Amino acid sequence: MLVIQDGEFHTVTGGVVRGSLLVKDGRIAALGRVEILPEAEVLEAGGRPVYPGFIDAHTHLGLYEEGEGWAGDDVNETGEPVTPHLRAIDGINPADAGFTDALRGGVTAAWVAPGSANVLGGEGVTLRTAGREVAQMVLRAPWGLKGALGENPKRVHGDQKRVPSTRIGTAGMLRETLVRAQGYLEKVRAGGDKTPERDLRLEAVGRVLRGEYPLRLHAHRADDILTGVRIAEEFGIRICIEHCTEGHQVAQELARRGIPAVVGPSLAARVKAELRDRSFRTPAVLSRAGVKVALMTDHPVVPSAFLPLAAALAVREGMTEEEALRAVTIHAAEICGVGDRLGSLEAGKDADLVVWSGPPFDLRSRPLAVLVAGRVVHRQEGF
Repeated sequence: MLVIQDGEFHTVTGGVVRGSLLVKDGRIAALGRVEILPEAEVLEAGGRPVYPGFIDAHTHLGLYEEGEGWAGDDVNETGEPVTPHLRAIDGINPADAGFTDALRGGVTAAWVAPGSANVLGGEGVTLRTAGREVAQMVLRAPWGLKGALGENPKRVHGDQKRVPSTRIGTAGMLRETLVRAQGYLEKVRAGGDKTPERDLRLEAVGRVLRGEYPLRLHAHRADDILTGVRIAEEFGIRICIEHCTEGHQVAQELARRGIPAVVGPSLAARVKAELRDRSFRTPAVLSRAGVKVALMTDHPVVPSAFLPLAAALAVREGMTEEEALRAVTIHAAEICGVGDRLGSLEAGKDADLVVWSGPPFDLRSRPLAVLVAGRVVHRQEGF
């Protein structure tokens, strides 16, 4: 049992509550006026702001390890263009320094996915950034099938003189795989003599078709975003647009269809043509249009610990502070399939939270104490 006493609790969904927060069995038990029992451990917040742990909605933490070069690069399997059966969880190294940095930066959870070299790259996983074993860090697995449109698949596979080498080839392969998965599911449902041999690739795509998780589709350019929208409507599947660099050009189309976007990494340089219109104004435009927006670092493209900085810069370019906070808390949690557990300070949710020295979007602020499942996993010296 733990009590965080005298805090300014920014709940995200219920305003600001001043008082104390009670943690029992790793979850928030009460907020506001809390009875402090003799056996309770007390963490004195001293009136400081307390926020939910931030969630980085798109990373390659542990799959593309820092400082390891090719030995720590397990993010893309480029031998073929369609690999939906791969699972990010199988390549994550919890010892990657990026996890420690993220945690100390106030990022307590992240979605980790394969890269964007393939039309379909594999299944992602939502996990905590604290832990020594991946199985103990997992919040939801599998979650989301990673797909990609645009430059990456055509470049990677076109350079090897195989399909897809064009945008139309990429879209065609995605449609073809969805149709094959539809046929596979029909045969599985029919059963009897028609029951097919188990196919891990089509099982993964089948989870998208059955609505068990979304297709999380890498798309930078506005035309690629709308190609993804057409395919989603054609097959009746949920998608989330990843990166969404030119999303400000098609914000109304995404809003009208209720398609969320994970935007970023806006801190990165314009290293390819698709990023020529990269801007911190994109989250603001999407948010004002009514799109559910989360932010990403695409770690290690930008270190996950810089997620609060990305949110601060989005605010500077027009996103409201409230929406920026939602983009790294409740919206990110919902997009990553854990909105019932994380993303806000509410009774019954996991006690993943951070005591900050000041407003988290102020670059002078730092996490003083980071809690995951009610356990203090990082504490600033002297606090």
